Amino acid sequence: MMSPNLFEQLDNYSQSFKNEFHHISEDRKKQLEELALYISQKQKNNQPTKLNVICTHNSRRSHIGQLWLAAAALFYKKNNIHTFSGGTEATAFNHRSVAALRRAGFEIVTADSSVENPIYFSTFGFSHTPLKMFSKKYDHAENPQSEFAAIMVCSDADEGCPVILGAENRFALTFDDPKHFDDTDLESEKYDERVRQIGREMFYVMSKV
Repeated sequence: MMSPNLFEQLDNYSQSFKNEFHHISEDRKKQLEELALYISQKQKNNQPTKLNVICTHNSRRSHIGQLWLAAAALFYKKNNIHTFSGGTEATAFNHRSVAALRRAGFEIVTADSSVENPIYFSTFGFSHTPLKMFSKKYDHAENPQSEFAAIMVCSDADEGCPVILGAENRFALTFDDPKHFDDTDLESEKYDERVRQIGREMFYVMSKV
């Protein structure tokens, strides 16, 4: 059954995740369920849930994670969930990640892709305010400063930032970096693979909230 919330292409893509949860290892599920428990406690207490997805350059995995968490919250009708992303340094929302997310069904636009760090607006559902996305440090003014969960999606950022100021909880959910396949014949395939993996796991999280 189609969700009335997500765009049709993205909804069709997302519906298949429920049949892929068995691909997630039991150890990994336990890690994901810890994040789900954090979100559940926030929801139970009627508190805003602020999730900041963090990677080194805020260019690939962190943006992908931010978008999928937001889409999963809408899919499962979880309210008052706010997703963000950041890095230990700022670069740019990588165009390969943007392209892979578009192939999955996200609508992502920018006024000027020629600048060094473009601002993108990402939409994934009906009557949903677009997310403003650009590369920034995790403590940027547009990100939460307190009472948020830090979700570390790359090992370099996790190891390089032993303390995330303002975070009330921290989760290490690392993913392989698709940048290793940039400018190769496998580039699109590996970006699509990582987009799907991150999406599957973020949907698993929200399915347990």
